[in-house]
Amino acid sequence: MSNVSLKKIVKKYEDIQVIHGVDLDIQPGEFCVFVGPSGCGKSTLLRMIAGLEETSGGAIEIAGQDVTEADPSERGVAMVFQTYALYPHMTVRENMGFGLKMNKVPKQEITDKVDKAAKILQLGPYMERKPKALSGGQRQRVAIGRAIVRGPQVFLFDEPLSNLDAELRVEMRVELAHLHKELGATMIYVTHDQVEAMTMADKIVVLRAGHIEQVGSPLELYNNPHSKFVAGFIGSPGMNFLKGEMANNQVTIPALGNFCLPITITSTISDGSVWVGIRPQQITLQDQGPQLEVDIIEHLGGVSYMHLHTKTGEKLVVELRGTDTATECSMVALGISADNVMLFDPQTEQRIL
Repeated sequence: MSNVSLKKIVKKYEDIQVIHGVDLDIQPGEFCVFVGPSGCGKSTLLRMIAGLEETSGGAIEIAGQDVTEADPSERGVAMVFQTYALYPHMTVRENMGFGLKMNKVPKQEITDKVDKAAKILQLGPYMERKPKALSGGQRQRVAIGRAIVRGPQVFLFDEPLSNLDAELRVEMRVELAHLHKELGATMIYVTHDQVEAMTMADKIVVLRAGHIEQVGSPLELYNNPHSKFVAGFIGSPGMNFLKGEMANNQVTIPALGNFCLPITITSTISDGSVWVGIRPQQITLQDQGPQLEVDIIEHLGGVSYMHLHTKTGEKLVVELRGTDTATECSMVALGISADNVMLFDPQTEQRIL
């Protein structure tokens, strides 16, 4: 197990800067997930750690050693890509051991390492098959096995599940979590899917336009987001945001018929416009309250999501569980508690309550 330390990392492509002075410490044995929208720099940052992208500024340390200028083969990392990158003419066994063979590792040692990895990944029955005879999930496990046999200090995963169907994605998430637990290795995982991040990570790094927005455990980011961006990105469905006006120790929400919530004012909050954030799980159906028309209801079995719109055109999602019921095109009254709302500055988008 090795730590990874990024110190003021910068990446430029000629005059275009895409990574802006990133500082980050990943502890030995952590499962760290880089998450964010497309183009935020998460894959670029991962490739810089791997040595596949040159670093324009700053330093990268792995296990206490500066590897900023080191070749990829000298960094003690193994990378699993979005595409499986398997040799079609080789068997599973040959694909998994090929890197060791090229490094002239003794045959018996290769066999032992490949067999151990195959046991961990439950690939035993498929060792003599070629990639075309494998499912997508099996191919991805072979690619992971190829990384395991190298015995790296750090595993790097670049959206490895994005080519799999929904059922396989869930299955592979569980398998990767088990793998991390069994190996105890440091793992860095890139995804745009915040559900993957929430279910797998010890630590989540939320990236936006080449900057780190916030770092923390899944529950820390969910319960205590520092910005409107993080609050909206972490959680499924995302947080609802409505425009509000703060005055006289209460916030008024015009989109909900000037519905008012009493707010405990602190010295850092002044009167004026705010964004009011509330998660779909924290809105209830009541006999009385602001009324909205139901547009669509998504039924997912044990939970349903009700989509509504306000008179001002803003959209709202409400989670329904248990005995809560509603029908499309009907009017429903919503219950919102001041204890459950978050307030964000409309200019900086930073959280103020």
